[in-house]
Amino acid sequence: MNRYKEIISNRTSEGFRYKRNIIFPQIEESLSDIYVITTAGDRFDTLALTYYKDSSLWWIIAGINKGKKDSLVVAPGQQIRIPMDVNNIIEEFNDLNNDR
Repeated sequence: MNRYKEIISNRTSEGFRYKRNIIFPQIEESLSDIYVITTAGDRFDTLALTYYKDSSLWWIIAGINKGKKDSLVVAPGQQIRIPMDVNNIIEEFNDLNNDR
């Protein structure tokens, strides 16, 4: 999944192209969420691959666990939440960013 693929491009009056700012959905806690304790070497993208079968969905896990913006690495020994309602999260992301 390329989360930027469907984001609409705009043009300034001078003809420069730009993309709109990305809006991420609020992900509420759910009974289907999984909680894990991280170990050395865990990364948001590998966790997304493990739980979602898609490493490009790392932003879901990083976003709700206040991941560092400059790294996919997760500090060992932290409890993190992994939401399992991925389809609804992606749908909400698309609704927020494509209808503006």
